[in-house]
Amino acid sequence: MQASHCRRLEGKSIIVAGGSSGIGRVSAFRLAEEGARVIVAAPEGEVARLDAVVAEIAARGGAARAQIFDATCDDSAAALVARAESEFGALDAVHANFADLRAIHDDSDAVEVSDEIFDRTLDVNLKGMLRLTRHAVPALLRRGGGALIYTSSTASLAGEPTRPCYAMSKGGLNALVRHVAVRWGINNIRANAIMPGFIVTDENRDGIPSDWLDYMMAQTRAVRLGRPEDIAAMVAMLASADGEWINGQTIAVDGGSILH
Repeated sequence: MQASHCRRLEGKSIIVAGGSSGIGRVSAFRLAEEGARVIVAAPEGEVARLDAVVAEIAARGGAARAQIFDATCDDSAAALVARAESEFGALDAVHANFADLRAIHDDSDAVEVSDEIFDRTLDVNLKGMLRLTRHAVPALLRRGGGALIYTSSTASLAGEPTRPCYAMSKGGLNALVRHVAVRWGINNIRANAIMPGFIVTDENRDGIPSDWLDYMMAQTRAVRLGRPEDIAAMVAMLASADGEWINGQTIAVDGGSILH
């Protein structure tokens, strides 16, 4: 494993739901580098990428397992949590990092968007988060506490001319975070959402027009655009003892694009 990170998560069992690429992939690497045993989950169509993430973690000396996960299916959420407990003996944290990004292309505006796109967006982005929470909370209670770390979006705060369904789903997720923190904080469960800014990943780097990169750079108050490692660092901190006094928060990791 890389020696540059401290091992704050030694022996912890952590789920990364949505871990086959982008932010989730890099977060899985970071958690494993800090000593966590990781269940990396993704939809059935991502099996090859999922296996590659697990293989790379193993090659670096870490412990990881792959699990197929369908956010629209309650049984799949239950099976994912059960896998973490059966494979590693307990569940200490969940990084819920999934959304239907294909639906965004048809998420036009409040007049034109179809019920089909609205329903699909909420089913994955919001109800999927609730399904995973439903099964993760009891497992964390059995462990004596732990962390739920959700990937939200700055779109939940910033008004946009398009993507209303996506923004509504993320705004609802922020409300879920606050509910979990208030309901189970006394039981040593903490829930927080990370709102990434514009992140340049291995998957999207070559397809982003240069003028769009310039535009996004102009929206930040930083010297560069975001990297998946920026989000992974926050995930690791929130999963560790360093994040024990943080609960019910929506944290923008965005180079200062959104100030709230």
